[in-house]
This record gives sequence, structure tokens and C-alpha cells, in this order.
Amino acid sequence: MSIEHDYVAAHPGSERLYKRAGQVLPSGVTHDSRFMRPFPIYADHADGSRKWDVDGLEYVDYVMGHGALLLGHNYPVVTEAAQAQLAKGTHYGASQEKEIEWAEEVVRLVPSAEVVRFTSSGTEATLMALRLARAHTGRPGLIKFDRHFHGWHDYVAASSKYAGAIPAGVPRSTLESVAVVPLDMNAVRQAVEERGDVGAIIVESAGASSGTLPVPRGFLQELEVFTREREIVFIMDEVVTGFRWAPGGVQEVEGVRPDLTTLAKILAGGFPGGAVAGRREIMERLEFPQPGQKANKVGHPGTFNANPLSAAAGVACLRKIASGVHQQRAIEAARQLRAGMNAALCRLGIPGVVYGQASEFRIRLGGSFSPEPADYDPHDLPWDYLAEGNAPETDRLLHLAMANGGVHLFGAGGMTSSVHAANDIDQTVEAWGRALQALRSEGAL
Repeated sequence: MSIEHDYVAAHPGSERLYKRAGQVLPSGVTHDSRFMRPFPIYADHADGSRKWDVDGLEYVDYVMGHGALLLGHNYPVVTEAAQAQLAKGTHYGASQEKEIEWAEEVVRLVPSAEVVRFTSSGTEATLMALRLARAHTGRPGLIKFDRHFHGWHDYVAASSKYAGAIPAGVPRSTLESVAVVPLDMNAVRQAVEERGDVGAIIVESAGASSGTLPVPRGFLQELEVFTREREIVFIMDEVVTGFRWAPGGVQEVEGVRPDLTTLAKILAGGFPGGAVAGRREIMERLEFPQPGQKANKVGHPGTFNANPLSAAAGVACLRKIASGVHQQRAIEAARQLRAGMNAALCRLGIPGVVYGQASEFRIRLGGSFSPEPADYDPHDLPWDYLAEGNAPETDRLLHLAMANGGVHLFGAGGMTSSVHAANDIDQTVEAWGRALQALRSEGAL
């Protein structure tokens, strides 16, 4: 028997659906991160901290809607708001009050937000932010950081989580407008001086891949000062961290004020939705000119921008999480989980570490690091060790082994919600211990 054999035997329904999906979907999936060999789990329903697959198997869920579900699955206040709106209509093709309320909640919570424009996703939000920055400064150049992920559009695809230095399908002329640099202020200064055309700098607020490789302490503050001095638009990507690290995101925690902030995920309470929020004078580039004025407007249509369902769910969610109580519950659950998983590594004598920021956790296996049975912040760990990452086969088998134990990871880690409870943590740590032993027995550790 093997990890993969046990997985295949337990999931005949998912295997059947995957074969069917392969006939009509590239690689059988609709999101790159859901691809998994031999096949992914196919979900049937979810509630709270858990979900069930088409084979009737139950999982403690740490994907949490790719990070969108701070309140867990089917949180009553959010689902009730969506259901009430559903009965009134899903798309008016007209303005409606909920979009105003939604924007007001964003302005109330996000420290740098003066004006908001809604999109349908985080990728659209970063695309809009870059266009606004170029329109505002008149300079086309962009600086992004190595391995930082800002969606899949052309300007941010290079050297991200899902693409190499020259991503397929992206024009070279587009790539030439982007400088990819390490998280180092000297590298930033050098790129700005050498290019002479940099109008925007975008950063994933907690670090590459949602904090897998953290932003050095003090870096965001230095970047804010530098961009102000050079009149460069400072964009903080808070698609993942917004409303999760704190009600006001990383910028609240770190005390920084970017020019523009991109948001999604928790913003819409589990429904599709993104936004750009920021300084009025930049956001005004979206405004229509007064009669007689020269048109210099940034165009932005979008059929589902601030659609009534997303707006209703978003308003309900943001009002519920505004106090910070739900963030703290999720953070405490993640702390307990990280410490418990490290205790298992220590007990089994397996090198590696489980670490994270706020309510997320990341798994690094192998190497020479021997953990204590404690929680670890990535800022206190060797950068090179974290950057090396896990062997792909180790990650694959770990994902399968944890699924065999009733736990669904999000890549090599995951995120907690405010409804993950002690029994969820206990089950996860127990499954983790069994998974580690299984990986060791198969020579994957």
C-alpha cells in the first residue's frame, strides 16, 4: 500500500469526474492551483470549517475559498444577505445602493482608502491599479518583486508563482516595461535610476506567495518614503492580506499608507469581487470630464463590477469583521496549529518547520532546520532555507497523505478561519503526524 494508492482507492467519484473534466477543460481544472496528480478532490458541499467531497468524505478545510472565507463556509450573516438579494435580482444593469454601502465600508476600514472602484477579481484590480498609475505619472515603467504574485495579466506574470522570466503568450515589449527586482532597497534605487521611466512599484504586502517569503521588517516603510520622494505610485497588493491580517490589512498593522491598494477575496465575503482603493487625486483619473474639458479618462467598464449579490455579501462580511475579533480568532487558531505541527516534527525527529504570519501557515520540509515545539514567524527563519522550498514530489505526496487523513491543504500550507476550533486543530495535527510517517516510509523525507 502507498499514499497514492490509498488516495485513489478512497476517491472513485473524484477520479471519475476528473476523467470527464479532461474532455472539456485543459488539464481538467479551472484554476492552476487546483491541479493535482493523480487527480484533485471534487467537493460537494461545505459548512463552517469543513467540506465534503463527492465520495462523502469529510475534510478540515484550509483552502477556505483561496483565502476568501475568513468567516468560514456559509456564515449565516453573509448567506442571509446574499439570499435576500437573490430574491430581489442578481444584475440590474443599473447603479444600486449596496455598491455605495460597500465602498463606504472599504473607506471606513482601509487606512489609505479615500475612493474605491470595484472589479470582479484581484487580477483585474492589479491591472486597474497599474493603468491608473501610468495615467497619473505619465511613466510606463513598473517595478515588481521576484516571486511576488499579483494575478495572471501580462504586466505582472513575469517571475511570479506561476510563470518564469518570459511567460508564454506575453509580448516582449510588455515585459520590457517591467523590472523584476529582489526585496532590497538598493536594487529598487538602482532600477529606478537605470530605467528613468518608473511610474509604479507594486508589492505583495506580506511577501511572495502570501507571505511564504516575507517582506523584511521595515521594508514597506522605506518603500513608502522612497516612492513619495520620487513621485512614484506605491501600490500595496492586499488581495490576500486585506481584512485578514487586521480589519485594515497589512497597512494597518505596519502603519504605512500606499497610494493605491488592491483588494479581493474577503472583500466580497466569498463571492466574486475585487477593488482598487486609494488617493482621490489618482482615483479621479476614472472620472468623466466636465463639459468642455479635454477627455483624459481611464476607461473602466465591467459587466459584473459591484454586482448586487457580491455587494450585499461584501457589506455583510465587512461589517461583521470590522471589530477585529474574527481576525484574532483565526490568528490564534493558526498559532496553535503551527505550534502543534512543529511539535510533531520535533517528536518524530524530522527536519523542517511550519511557520506563518497572521492566520496562514506554510510548510517547509527537509534541509537542516530542526524545529522546537513552538510557533515560528518567517522573519526569524533563514531566508535561503525558506526560498529553497520543498521538492515537488514531497509536496504532492504530502497533499495526498493529508487528504487521506481528512485535511485539505492549500498548496504547502493553508489559512484558518474564525470558525476553526480546537477539534479541527487536533484532527489536523494527528493527520499531520501520520502523513509525516507515511512520507518517511516512502522515502519522500
